[in-house]
Amino acid sequence: MNIDSLSPHAPSSRRPVPSDPASATPVPAVELAGIQLTLASDAGEVNILRGIDLAVAPGETVGIVGPSGSGKTSLMLLIAGLEKPSAGSLRVAGQDLAGLSEDRLALFRRQEIGIVFQAFHLIPTMTALENVAVPLELAGRRDAFDVARIALDSVGLGHRLTHYPSQLSGGEQQRVALARAIVGKPKLLLADEPTGNLDLETGAVIVELIFDLAREHGSTLMLITHDPALAARCSRIVRLADGRIQEDRPSAQIGPAAGSKISILT
Repeated sequence: MNIDSLSPHAPSSRRPVPSDPASATPVPAVELAGIQLTLASDAGEVNILRGIDLAVAPGETVGIVGPSGSGKTSLMLLIAGLEKPSAGSLRVAGQDLAGLSEDRLALFRRQEIGIVFQAFHLIPTMTALENVAVPLELAGRRDAFDVARIALDSVGLGHRLTHYPSQLSGGEQQRVALARAIVGKPKLLLADEPTGNLDLETGAVIVELIFDLAREHGSTLMLITHDPALAARCSRIVRLADGRIQEDRPSAQIGPAAGSKISILT
């Protein structure tokens, strides 16, 4: 017998048991703790958000609802890094946004977050293809236009590549904006009233595209809406009122079943 093997300091002959990656707790896609947002006005300070605690899991779909002025859009701007909280901590994909410079924040947003606004925010002097290619070009992608073309095909606009925003309908412009939001395969997709400027039929098409593309890319989706039926398409509903979370519950998920398809309008 080797006497050294009896020493309490001798290395163990047993191999360490490898950890199971599947059992590890995933990093939340979005994590907010004690978030407050106070803005100055002529009448004094206005409390927009008052202590928001919220965690969203990767791949989750969350509908954010509440009356006008409840803080929905402000919450989205904070999560997107377009506004800074007055207090509290905010992490997206494990990254503390407070620790990033403006340049690093812009880079992080371009790599990790896709945003669809109610107003389309397309560059009027660029074609649909050029608008979608912009974030890829900024990232130095040599295949920017090839990837942008695929993204436009995925939203049914392969035949509108060279059209300018003024030559597109509202629904087509929103589809270009959606293609631009998902072209980099973001981990987090934020949509703020994406159907607000559209008629019901066109809006239904955009909704299907948003859910289908988020599912296809494995993106977490946070959707701001005034439409209860649209919010119910998400797996979870968070209701804001007066800058606070009033309700946070699973959704009944009414509407078309997951994975269902409807035709894309042209």
